[in-house]
Amino acid sequence: MWQLYQFPLCPFSRKVRLQLGEKGIAHELVRENPWANRDEFMDLNPAGQTPVLVEESKGLVLIDSNAICEYFEETVDRAPMLAGGAAARAEVRRLVAWFDERLYADVVGPLMEERMKKRLVSRDAPDTRILREAMKTANAHLDYIDYLLDHRRWLGGPVLSLADLTAAAHLSVADYLGGIDWRGHKQTTDWYSVMKSRPSFRTLLGERMEVITPPAHYDKVDFF
Repeated sequence: MWQLYQFPLCPFSRKVRLQLGEKGIAHELVRENPWANRDEFMDLNPAGQTPVLVEESKGLVLIDSNAICEYFEETVDRAPMLAGGAAARAEVRRLVAWFDERLYADVVGPLMEERMKKRLVSRDAPDTRILREAMKTANAHLDYIDYLLDHRRWLGGPVLSLADLTAAAHLSVADYLGGIDWRGHKQTTDWYSVMKSRPSFRTLLGERMEVITPPAHYDKVDFF
């Protein structure tokens, strides 16, 4: 069976978990705090980053969320997350890169640093200026998602895709850390409610990171 090395608030691991869930691929979770630099994990991925997916019986080690997701798109036909023609797939990949790079750098990464790592690792107080800026920028990202959903059924086009899984994975971590103000974003909240209701998402919403408690609405499909 596949083993996924991850930790509860890793958005890139969440993206992979959502894809594995949608495709019905059995796997077990292995908790890995990458900041611990555990020797056995560093042997798997010298970069020391999650996620890493291992299938020991086949001698396979897959590293990087996009590489993992592309692997299963190429090897598992059911529930395609990169569907349609070349142009449609290019648009999904563009959005995946946007959320993995821009949304993470602007919002999710700073929230994780200030509200997770500083609390669990360095025991430092969060920088409120950085938090305010991340939360302000989060609103701009929600505006962009609203725009996409004004013109499409799903973020990448007419069908559920890896773009939806990627955005939802990052937003779920930001929401857990109290960095999202959903007010005034009906298109995005409606879409995210649908995402939260999917079986692949429910397991994520039930997990908790030690000593860090999410907002009351975090695991509620209707936000209330």
